[in-house]
Amino acid sequence: MPDTASVVPVVAALIWDGERFFACQRPAHKARPLHWEFPGGKVEPGESHAQALKRECREELGCTVAVKDLFMEVTHTYPDITVRLYLYNCVIAKGAPQLLEHAAFAWLRREDIPGYLFCPADEEILEKIKAISPDSR
Repeated sequence: MPDTASVVPVVAALIWDGERFFACQRPAHKARPLHWEFPGGKVEPGESHAQALKRECREELGCTVAVKDLFMEVTHTYPDITVRLYLYNCVIAKGAPQLLEHAAFAWLRREDIPGYLFCPADEEILEKIKAISPDSR
């Protein structure tokens, strides 16, 4: 297990639209190029998780999200960084997602997951998404 002082807190949004959830494709010039992920980013000093997630969605997608409950948290070590990922259920409160930073975005169904290359930190999350019943959200 990595030293907790070196673990970077990251927040992400699990946005549902009926049976579909929202995912973004990382830009080609960033770490884990063109991998799919949930929108979000690093928590800055002094920010709450909700503040960080709202800021990241404004910056990356140009829309406002309402942050709900914690869906899941995962710690993952990449070659360049160890992250503690906090994935929150969210809804779009204002605006519509725009491609401001990502290469692409999509609304996916559970059965679409195998066709997308997600970041390794998201694998455990995707397994939980595939296992839950739509009525349990």
